[in-house]
Amino acid sequence: MRLVLPAVSAVLALLVLTPLLGRGFVLNYDMVFAPDQSLLPDGLGLGSALPRSVPADAVMSFATALLPGDVVQKIALLAALFAGPLGAGRLVPTNSVAIRVVAAVWYGWSAYVAERLFMGHWPYVVTYACLPWIAAAGLAVRRGKPKALPKLILACAPAVLTPTGGIIAAVLAVVCSGRRKLAVTVPVTVLLNMPWLLPSVLHPGGSLSSPDGVGAFAARAENWGSPVTSVLGLGGIWNAEVVPGSRGMPLLPVITLLSVAVALVGLRSLAPRWGLAPARSFVVLGAIGVAIAVFGTLPGGGDVLAWAVSHVPGAGLLRDSQKWAAWWALPLSLGFALGVEAAGKYLTNRTALVALAALLPLITMPDFAWAGLGRLEVVDYPADWSAVRTVLAADDGAGDVLALPMSAFRRFSWNGDRTQLDPAPRFLPRTVVIDDVVYVGGRPVSGEDGRVATIRRAMARNDDLGAFGIGWVLVEHGTPGSVDPGVLRGLREVWSGPWLTLYRVPGAIAPPPAGAPRLPVVAGDLGALAVVASSLLWLLLPAGRFRRSSHSRTVEEQACAH
Repeated sequence: MRLVLPAVSAVLALLVLTPLLGRGFVLNYDMVFAPDQSLLPDGLGLGSALPRSVPADAVMSFATALLPGDVVQKIALLAALFAGPLGAGRLVPTNSVAIRVVAAVWYGWSAYVAERLFMGHWPYVVTYACLPWIAAAGLAVRRGKPKALPKLILACAPAVLTPTGGIIAAVLAVVCSGRRKLAVTVPVTVLLNMPWLLPSVLHPGGSLSSPDGVGAFAARAENWGSPVTSVLGLGGIWNAEVVPGSRGMPLLPVITLLSVAVALVGLRSLAPRWGLAPARSFVVLGAIGVAIAVFGTLPGGGDVLAWAVSHVPGAGLLRDSQKWAAWWALPLSLGFALGVEAAGKYLTNRTALVALAALLPLITMPDFAWAGLGRLEVVDYPADWSAVRTVLAADDGAGDVLALPMSAFRRFSWNGDRTQLDPAPRFLPRTVVIDDVVYVGGRPVSGEDGRVATIRRAMARNDDLGAFGIGWVLVEHGTPGSVDPGVLRGLREVWSGPWLTLYRVPGAIAPPPAGAPRLPVVAGDLGALAVVASSLLWLLLPAGRFRRSSHSRTVEEQACAH
């Protein structure tokens, strides 16, 4: 019976990812992996852009130095889709394996995972997978169990790949550990988040965001229900293109409200099993996640958020607000499973009830299976990309790369015309400048990198790009957008193929604009790494040595007392 929960978790992961397990890359929206990602200033938060993918890019540069990038991608996705339901099932305070399976399926086969995966937000999927393990370790810290703190740190470590993931993990860790452990958990979680926190605070351009994106990135209704019902069902992402078609099912709002009612009944049994304080804090945090997710859709909420992102540094993290519903996923899954357990006591055919409860997520969202029924596919990069990478790696001249046409996203026929983030910043061994203006529903959402705006104005005047630190221009063919011939006039063509053409900017190349100060950022990186490494070492050391030492201290203290 001990293998049932791991087996179910593995089946859930394979039901989604089996078509993607061959060699090649899954490139969709924000999910871009490269064969061998170089460690560049932007990956450490030292570039001109805000550190939105820090330290994820730095971690991927180290990981792809050990394994091919497509293998790293498959390992990350498989581990996340397996670990999430397994952790949720283990977290349920019950002796029933069947009830644990219900919680695992509800947590693993959720709209949150499907929509974030289809959006390419793989770090969020990783964070989501960590949350049950963080909650379990946090509860162990609260109870003073041996080696609970290093387990909590290691559970949080994969979640801090991005700023939002780091905050989601840190708050859950602090809440589950309790107020008596704040003196330990707060400093530790802050230190874990230093790799992105310090570059954000020290960024020369500040960390304010454009208010344009507040409405564009607000949670949305996926059917006739409201955004509230969508978020309560762990859906409601702003991009309708990544939402499974089954989320528009007319009965879904009713099923969502019924499942929430069952969950609320089940959550009442958490207090006698966990204790009142941890159970209450756990549920309240879930409610806060829902409130944040839907706040921008409420009357006046959008105006408040627009003011906040314009005046409060870091408030831009509140955009794309549905991501904060991750805090609600565990109370919903555990509560629903415990509610089913409670209902089963009054039914003669308990097996049928549990089976239906476990299968309900798959029945209501069948189009999450098999990579979204073909929504995601594995592709290979054309040879042009490796050729350009080789040219840039062999040239020791100064300058960054400007990618044209000016657009953050591409659509290539070699990738089935899917919308994907420009792969150049991760594929090429030099800093690549791309446009950071995003279009949502045809409306532009202003970017936050002042360097991009400066370069755009320089191109409009046909100024010398070298004066802005650009030493190369990369034109990507076969994707929407056009390139002004005047921009390329006077540049020297270095390499050309059917998909890419690389130009050298002649003359003197100015240094790129300064980013965050290097010393404190690197110190923060090393501090976070030291915390993780020491926690791993702490777990690997024999526990008996500490028990003997603790026993000896106790005997000595008693002797002194007498």
